[in-house]
Amino acid sequence: MEPCQHVHLPEPWNWSPAPSLGLEGLCPRRVLVIKPSALGDVVQTLPVLSMLRKRFAEAELAWVIKSSLSQLLHRHPLLDRVLVWDHTPSRRRGFLRLLGQVRWGGFDLVIDLQGLLRTGLLSLASAARYRVGFSNAREGARFCYTHRVPIPTRDLPALAKYVLVARALGCPVDNIPAAMIPLRSEDVAWARAQLARVPRPVVAVHPGAQWPTKRWPGERFARVLHRLQEATGAGVVLVGGPGERKLCTQVAQTLPGAVLNLAEQTTLLQLAAVLQQAQVLLSGDSGPMHLAAALNTPVVALFTCTSPLRAGPHGKGHRVLAAQVPCASSYRKRCRSLCCMEAINEEQVFRALRDQLARWGPRRQAG
Repeated sequence: MEPCQHVHLPEPWNWSPAPSLGLEGLCPRRVLVIKPSALGDVVQTLPVLSMLRKRFAEAELAWVIKSSLSQLLHRHPLLDRVLVWDHTPSRRRGFLRLLGQVRWGGFDLVIDLQGLLRTGLLSLASAARYRVGFSNAREGARFCYTHRVPIPTRDLPALAKYVLVARALGCPVDNIPAAMIPLRSEDVAWARAQLARVPRPVVAVHPGAQWPTKRWPGERFARVLHRLQEATGAGVVLVGGPGERKLCTQVAQTLPGAVLNLAEQTTLLQLAAVLQQAQVLLSGDSGPMHLAAALNTPVVALFTCTSPLRAGPHGKGHRVLAAQVPCASSYRKRCRSLCCMEAINEEQVFRALRDQLARWGPRRQAG
């Protein structure tokens, strides 16, 4: 058996049959979607936003989101209102303020797509007649709902879970709409100016991850990129969020060709614009991986301790390499062995990147 394996992800409409909760004829005046985090999950919820807007065309549609991700939704053409969950300066104070906004928002229908205690409490506090969530919501959140959508297995992809909720509400799901990300012209122009500093093809790289068990070693990223630059002359653009600048700098210092380190240097929409204009993204299981996939940028995704079936990038044309070890997809945040890191084969990662560049070729700049 190869140390890592290319995983083919199923099409979303084949994931699970539609549940029936008797909500197909619902006509609410005000609808609230609760999905405050994380980046990848929020991005994967955006196609469902399009479904909800089509289904509830006359309703006021609002969304609860954390302040760190609120750029994704501000000025979104499908939303009437954004309720920002502000964690500063006090998490408790920010939650209580949000609780009041939800309580007096006059919502008829609340859809909790997070499924944790606090989001369940937000749903309950709304006093909405219809409160919809997952049957397997954690931390007791499921007891806050009036209607629970059955989730047949924990291995269901995140987007598939959200689609099941949309189906239960009567949304037609003949196909999955694109994720609408409201990029501004100034963000696109900024990204274009930055990427002009490196040659094409442009390979965006996100070597970081929130968990150590999802973070393929920086030196392995560096070796693959070193070889890729020598073979193709590609420019490398490193991206990352808070705390990832040092890691990206270590990778950048070893590369022989043109490299641009934008880690901790972009807003969320600037990051999206950079990923949109890159020819490919190399990343672990992370928010930028889902953001790139939503923007139709080909991805080479590396999966160690998480499941590519549950968390792989949505769409066609991506390459997903998953470690083939006994503890794969364990979702452990800490591990002494980290044998999955060695199981991701550098040669296969290099070939996947080279094949993506050969297949997709130079992409036209957006705008």
